[in-house]
Amino acid sequence: MNAHMVTGLLIGVLSLMVAGCSEYYRVTDPGSGRVYYTTDIEERIGGVKFKDDRTKSTVILHSAEMSEISEEEYGAEVKGTSPIVIQPAVATGQSAKTESFR
Repeated sequence: MNAHMVTGLLIGVLSLMVAGCSEYYRVTDPGSGRVYYTTDIEERIGGVKFKDDRTKSTVILHSAEMSEISEEEYGAEVKGTSPIVIQPAVATGQSAKTESFR
């Protein structure tokens, strides 16, 4: 193989690896308390611009609180379902003793 072919393959593999790593964000409007979810935020002078993945609309906020979240939380919020939480088992007391008849 020649050097150009090897270089092209490496660039292709690295591009695929980077494309698979997305970042997920929760964006909150402090004025209204409204929460948005997105994977891409464009910071601008005087605010931020992004596409809300729940409503598919473009949002521009002059003031925003942004936090990175997990893929699972993002998926649950965008689909409208909350994450599944398994509660620990509850210990119960002994039941009343029963008599056995012979």
